Amino acid sequence: MANLQDHNLFADDFKDEPYWWTAAPRPVTEWKTLPQRADVAIIGSGYTGLSAALTLARAGRDVVVFDAGPAGFGASSRNAGFVGKTLKHSFTSLLESTGENYAVTVYRELDAAFDYVTGLIAVEKIACHYAQCGRYMAANSPAHYETMARELELKRKHLGLDSEVIPKAAQHHEFASKLYHGGAVIPGLGGLHPGLYHLGLLQRVAAAGASVFGETPVTGISNEVNGFVLTTTRGTLQVQDVAVATNGYTGGTTPWLRRRVIPFRGFMIATEELGEEQLQCITPNARTVHDFNNNLVYIRRAPDTSRLLFGGLSGTMTDDVRAMARRLRGVLSSILPEIKDVRISRAWNGFGAGTFDLYPHVGIQDGIHYALGYCFAGVPMGTYLGHKMALRILQDPAADTVFASRPFETKWWYRGTPWFLPAYVARYDWLDRRGR
Repeated sequence: MANLQDHNLFADDFKDEPYWWTAAPRPVTEWKTLPQRADVAIIGSGYTGLSAALTLARAGRDVVVFDAGPAGFGASSRNAGFVGKTLKHSFTSLLESTGENYAVTVYRELDAAFDYVTGLIAVEKIACHYAQCGRYMAANSPAHYETMARELELKRKHLGLDSEVIPKAAQHHEFASKLYHGGAVIPGLGGLHPGLYHLGLLQRVAAAGASVFGETPVTGISNEVNGFVLTTTRGTLQVQDVAVATNGYTGGTTPWLRRRVIPFRGFMIATEELGEEQLQCITPNARTVHDFNNNLVYIRRAPDTSRLLFGGLSGTMTDDVRAMARRLRGVLSSILPEIKDVRISRAWNGFGAGTFDLYPHVGIQDGIHYALGYCFAGVPMGTYLGHKMALRILQDPAADTVFASRPFETKWWYRGTPWFLPAYVARYDWLDRRGR
């Protein structure tokens, strides 16, 4: 019976790996000789590390990038590929708690991050299926709909954001689900293929002269008189500056940072191929979609095949991908009952990172630069803050960012293992139930 159930659930070509790796397989590690010296060493080869490396290399710095796994093996090739202007603090809450000036400053920088990543894709001609498809936010209740409408009206007034609220009766023009109570469209947002975007960055970094060392964990950082000595599994090297860009994969080599980022698992599935007519019915305008919960679910068309990609249940403390695939298909079936029998072709997870204050952070500690803690906004914020981190190393005045001005908080009882996540997720789920 279990085999029959699995056959009905998993497609014949099922793999428990990211859908994105089909078109963008992870690069084979090149076993080249480690240099004895470099100007800058970057730990982490995701969007943040590569964005920083590109800026530094083009400024004439000798840059080496290290990763414990193959280049981009972490969240940069596992995320949903949404390109937005996301912050876990709503604009409404910031207006009420910090005042107009600070709220507008923060949200203007979200605009800047979005503009930076989309501009980079255009200027560098990175073929990653980027499209300004817009986003549909679905309201889980009438109360969510009203809250969403108020938030968007304040954004229109203070930020000039273009959006449109969609009543439940007209929701089918944007999203076929009958589960939601209307929603809103933000036409200016986009989506991309995260695996291809990462490979595009990797190619530009190599062309700029930086060296990337995959499967080369950094095991120690020593602060010396004239810089740092890095110990790696391939040997040691001396550098002037060190930058950490490990986000949800931050480990014991940087304990101060490990105590300040909270790694959490995200889970996604890809369906088998659907008919174009069926996809058109589900998402008529091919927008990215998410609901309005704190612990949200998200859905989009694959940008390169006729599949749906679906994610949710973030923070669940398991690495059983198949079990989570079953749960995710159950949630997807409740949202779109018409495809309840669709089979799954890919299922995967990966680590993002939150922070205790729910802001991303860029800064310097004990001479080591860092950018991390993106709280569900890794594509735009990771790329943008990697660039800002590089500008800080270059001592460029354009490095200024509001995300460098906040103290990077931790808790006295936290040492880097997020044992409290189940309670935290349960609280989010309770808030979501209350909101409905």
